Amino acid sequence: MWTSAKTIRAYVETLKRCQRCCVGTVWRGDAGRGQRPLCRVLSSASKPKWRLLFFGTDHFAVESLKLLTSCRCDTSEGMVETLEVVTLAGDVPVKRFAQENHLPLHSWPPDDVNGRFDVGVVVSFGCLLPERLISKFPYGILNVHPSLLPRWRGPAPIFHTILHGDSVTGVSIIQIRPHRFDVGPILNQQLYQVPENCTADELGGTLATMGAHLLINTLMSLSERMENQREQGQTGATFAPKIKMSMSWIVWEEQTCDQIDRLYRAVGSRIPLRTMWMNRTIKLLDFAGKCHVSLSVSFQKESNTLAVCCKDGWVGFRSVLLKKRLTAADFYNGYLHQTQQKDTPRETAEGQFFSKKGGIEVHQMRKNSKL
Repeated sequence: MWTSAKTIRAYVETLKRCQRCCVGTVWRGDAGRGQRPLCRVLSSASKPKWRLLFFGTDHFAVESLKLLTSCRCDTSEGMVETLEVVTLAGDVPVKRFAQENHLPLHSWPPDDVNGRFDVGVVVSFGCLLPERLISKFPYGILNVHPSLLPRWRGPAPIFHTILHGDSVTGVSIIQIRPHRFDVGPILNQQLYQVPENCTADELGGTLATMGAHLLINTLMSLSERMENQREQGQTGATFAPKIKMSMSWIVWEEQTCDQIDRLYRAVGSRIPLRTMWMNRTIKLLDFAGKCHVSLSVSFQKESNTLAVCCKDGWVGFRSVLLKKRLTAADFYNGYLHQTQQKDTPRETAEGQFFSKKGGIEVHQMRKNSKL
C-alpha cells in the first residue's frame, strides 16, 4: 500500500511548493457525507479571458466541461471567452453535453485551429496529441489527471488506486507533452484522502469534481503556474494500464480477503468477478465482505451469503450469475446443496470453486506496475 507517513509528508511539501502562486480549493472527504469545497481565494479583478479548445469523451470529462461552460463571458464568472469541443466518434457523454449546450463541435483530429485558441484542455480523451497540434496553442494544452503524478500514469489511475489500496490520491494539472502520456510538468496538484471501502465509481465522481475546480483555479493563474512548473521525476512513478476482462478471475489460492475486496471495489461495477465451478464459469455478484466458515464453499442462511475460502479466510457473495442471476440461497438449494451431501472425492470437488488456469493477470499487473 502507498500509505507511509514519509511518502505523504513528501507530497505535502511538494504541493506547498507547487501552490505558491495562489491558494486553491481545499477539499474534505467524509465517507457517507460527500465532498465539499472549504474555500476558494480568487481575485475577480484579474481574471483572464481564455479562448479554449476542450478535448474529452466520458463522464469524468463532462464535469470539467460543465464548469468551463459556466465560466463563459456571458456568465457572472466570465473567464472563458470562447469554448469549443473536440471529441471522438460515437454517442459519448462529452458530445451529448456539447450538443445540449450548443457548444461548437470538432471531430478528431481538429482541422481549423491556427490562431483561434489560447489554450487547450484535455480530460480523459485517450488519444496522444501530436507536437504540431500542441504548438498551435500559445499557452499549451493542459491535462486534468486523477492521480498524484508521477504515481499512476496511464489510462486507469482510479481503478489502480483502489486495487492497490492507496489511502491517499488526488488530482494533477499538467502540461501536455508529445510522444508519451502523463509525463508533462506539473502546474497544480491537490491531495485527497481515500475514504474506507470507497469504490472506483465513487472515487471517480469525487475526483472529477475536484479536477474541474482545480482546472479553473489553474487557468486563473496560468502564467504564474507555468513559470513555477515542476518537472516530474521517475521516483515513485507507476503505470496504470487499462482494466481487462481477464483481471476479473479470482485466484482463490493466492488472493487474500482484502485483495478480493479491493478487486471487487475497483472493477466489480463494470466487470463481474468470476470463478470456475464444475467446468462452468460463474460470475460472483454483490460482494458481502469477510465471512467465518469451515468449508471451501458454504451457504450462510442467516445472511443469505455464499462464503468462499481464499488464501487467508473466507469472502461472501449474495448472488451469482450462472445461466441466470441467482441469489445465494437459490444457488445453494438448486446446485451446491446436492453436491455437499455426497462423500466421494469427485463429488466433494464438485462442491468447490476453482481458479481458472492462467487467471493471474491481476498479480502480473501488480508486479509490473513499476515504470
